[in-house]
Amino acid sequence: MDFLSYLVIGFQVCLQPANLFLAFMGCLIGTLVGVLPGLGPAAAISLLLPSSFHITPVGALIMLAGIYYGAMYGGSTTSILVNIPGEAASVVTCLDGYEMAKQGRAGPALGIAAFGSFIAGTGSVVGLMLVAPPLADIALRFGPPEYTTLMILGLTVLTFLVKGSMAKALMMAAFGMFLSTIGLDAVSGVARFSFDKMELMDGIGMVPVVMGLFGISEVLLNLEKTFDREILKGKIKDYLPTKEDWRKSAMPIARGSILGFFLGILPGGGAVLASFVAYAVEKRVSKHPEKFGKGAIEGVASPEAANNSATGGAFIPLLTLGIPSNVVMAILLGAMMIHGLQPGPNLVNEHPDIFWGVIISMYIGNAMLLVLNLPLIGLWVQVLRVPYGLLFPLILLFCLIGAYSLSMTTFDILVMNVFGIIGYLMKKTDYEGAPLILALVLGNLFENALRQSLMLSDGSFLIFFSRPIAAIFLWIAIVLLLLPILPWFKKRRPAVGVETQD
Repeated sequence: MDFLSYLVIGFQVCLQPANLFLAFMGCLIGTLVGVLPGLGPAAAISLLLPSSFHITPVGALIMLAGIYYGAMYGGSTTSILVNIPGEAASVVTCLDGYEMAKQGRAGPALGIAAFGSFIAGTGSVVGLMLVAPPLADIALRFGPPEYTTLMILGLTVLTFLVKGSMAKALMMAAFGMFLSTIGLDAVSGVARFSFDKMELMDGIGMVPVVMGLFGISEVLLNLEKTFDREILKGKIKDYLPTKEDWRKSAMPIARGSILGFFLGILPGGGAVLASFVAYAVEKRVSKHPEKFGKGAIEGVASPEAANNSATGGAFIPLLTLGIPSNVVMAILLGAMMIHGLQPGPNLVNEHPDIFWGVIISMYIGNAMLLVLNLPLIGLWVQVLRVPYGLLFPLILLFCLIGAYSLSMTTFDILVMNVFGIIGYLMKKTDYEGAPLILALVLGNLFENALRQSLMLSDGSFLIFFSRPIAAIFLWIAIVLLLLPILPWFKKRRPAVGVETQD
């Protein structure tokens, strides 16, 4: 089938009323999540995972993807109006967005954030359509050794890019790998680390772990905080940027879109890294860098374009290689596996309706978000007035219902609560949850690929060095692991945020 035929399939899937409704709900919930400080896309998708099990696989992915890129849109609203980032990728938007609001230009700031996000989001979907199919064709040549070393590289790069100590990140990855081994061995059928408990024979469920690490822990952490919300008073008007605003913002949006797309592909990078890098680039190339931080519209346009473009780029390694580039993609990978789908190069050929349906839904979703954001600004402002004393108990209740609905057992609730406490302690001690989730999701895939590789080589590990692609992946991982030992690099290594709420 040619490219146009696949596009027709994608539109046929996405334009079904049920899938259109799910795309709308995903965008609406995502925007709400972005507006509310204290929640992020990882937490929201974790909480809504159980509800996706009762709909079709393509509908579930359309809704969950809509939450992800919808949260990028919504985060700019609180950054501009309240000076509190709705989610981590909108931290940079506070610097100039709130200053513009104080100068009476909240409308243009919100407008350029929405239009820049739409342009960048649409551009990233085009890039996804052009890059993903050829990359999937190349990946079809991968065998078990290539997949083994690719997963090693993915875990290494993610632990390398998280903020704080790399040793802590590696410890979390090792802990995630251990959790993935609990249950019956796929080859021998022997129970491992189950302690004769029937509930552990199938292993630790990914959904209760994720809901605990990113749902319960966020509630516990946010209960300690006091949000000083001085919401901008007065009527917001003139959402359409002027010609001068567009002249200043055109190139920043273009640069942010390109940077965000490629940084979104990078494991561990994602929207947070993209927004920071885009802002730094704009400040560097600007003829008037002193205006940044004082209400420069370029400081709103570029990072908002970058974080939305990064969402499209993040889907490339997930859909083509089956390797998530950040924690949200790891959760989506788990959701696909729960629905019986195997992300990777075969997804394009075996399930073209799902592959192209999700991509086309991102086109339509970006248009929905543009319509949702500007007219509903007044509604989002009212949502910001909801006391957190009412919001957090509702989140906890939703977590309990979601965990119980998985298998109708209290064991999943226990797992969720245990990992909620673990996640809370991890956040208090600067341990990252992203490597743990990525290792938990990839653990079984990695183990199976490793065993198949060793069977092919009669137990020799030289197979990973004798095959060119596998050797390249493995040597890159080794170099990255050795870099922190070098004193000059240790001093220069920056702290980089990931897709978790800080």
